[in-house]
Amino acid sequence: MSEGEVLELDVSDLAPGAMRAVTHAGVAVLLCNVDGEIYAVENVCSHAAVPLDEGELRGCELECSFHGAVFDVRDGAPLARPAVTPIRSFAVEREGDRVRVRV
Repeated sequence: MSEGEVLELDVSDLAPGAMRAVTHAGVAVLLCNVDGEIYAVENVCSHAAVPLDEGELRGCELECSFHGAVFDVRDGAPLARPAVTPIRSFAVEREGDRVRVRV
């Protein structure tokens, strides 16, 4: 991983389809389990600046509960309006039940 703050977490209790919001180094991070693969994105909608963990994760698509914007948790890309700006995504390294996320 490149330079930056590293967030290390146990994800043994993060079931497929589940999300967990954490804050590290002043950054709100949302961990998402998509079929056993862990992805990390910033936990803030780029359209309305509300927490995305209040929304719904369906596969790799995360829907914001406020206006219905949809993002791909694999890369933060907006998939449905009103969002047109991506959310930040973070590289995840996994070793067993532990992940490291560079924020």
